Amino acid sequence: MILVTGVSGALAGAILGGLRAVDGLEAAGASSSGHGAAVRHADFDRPETLDDAFAGVDVLVFVSAGYAEDDVVLARHGVVVRAAAGAGVKHVIYTSLAASGEHLTIALAHRWTEARLAGAPFDVTVLRNGLYAEIPAGLALAGAAAAAESGVFAAPLGQGRMPVVARDDLAAAAVRVAAEAWHDIATGAPRRHAGRTYELEGVAAVGGDDLAQVLAGVLGRPVEYRTVPLGDVRPLLAGLEAYQAGHTLSTFSNVNAGLLEARHSDLPAFVQPRPVRDLIAAEVRAGIRS
Repeated sequence: MILVTGVSGALAGAILGGLRAVDGLEAAGASSSGHGAAVRHADFDRPETLDDAFAGVDVLVFVSAGYAEDDVVLARHGVVVRAAAGAGVKHVIYTSLAASGEHLTIALAHRWTEARLAGAPFDVTVLRNGLYAEIPAGLALAGAAAAAESGVFAAPLGQGRMPVVARDDLAAAAVRVAAEAWHDIATGAPRRHAGRTYELEGVAAVGGDDLAQVLAGVLGRPVEYRTVPLGDVRPLLAGLEAYQAGHTLSTFSNVNAGLLEARHSDLPAFVQPRPVRDLIAAEVRAGIRS
């Protein structure tokens, strides 16, 4: 069977939904609450819950538990790797971070986890996911009211751009890899995804000027982009958890430095990527209406 961790989250929930739609697959979810139909209780902060959660699992889709400080994430991911090995899981598929994000602060926990998985006694596939399109969509929505009034969209992006991807595209890629990994185990076929790392970068990048154009289309008026100094942004993040503020500033800094541009993406080998500017525009429209 296939087990997907963290199914209370949007990505893992979409992966589980996709797997359940595939004929002939037995797929279950796992979360810290264990609430829901066919959802096992797997609390990464309580390692004793993982033995039962991983029992009988052939393929584990290990969705990163990155919403915490690094030491907490490393501890959680470490117990997952050990528990999967102890339970006899045959193949682990880990949702990591794309190569373009190598200089982001969130990269540390992902690369540490990849190294631990590489030394584990099961097959491993690493899905290096690109940044979600919701990130620039959130920026555009946050600036929509001011842009509607002044015709100016202000954001701390400099002249840099970031490749982004639809979360549903990443889920679809994970569904295909997990289903094929299970099929190979069940039939004894060569395990086509074992030992593979796939760069699921977004195939299109967006920057401040692109978001201003999206806003212009949504608002029906010209919108100009102006960059904002990073120092002006820091006070606006005071309401976030410390690690969230740090990761947010890291993202803006990397965009400003031009370090997030992607060189290669394996995503089109799995899905037809959705146009990210259309996704961003739809998110902004929905946000304005709500």
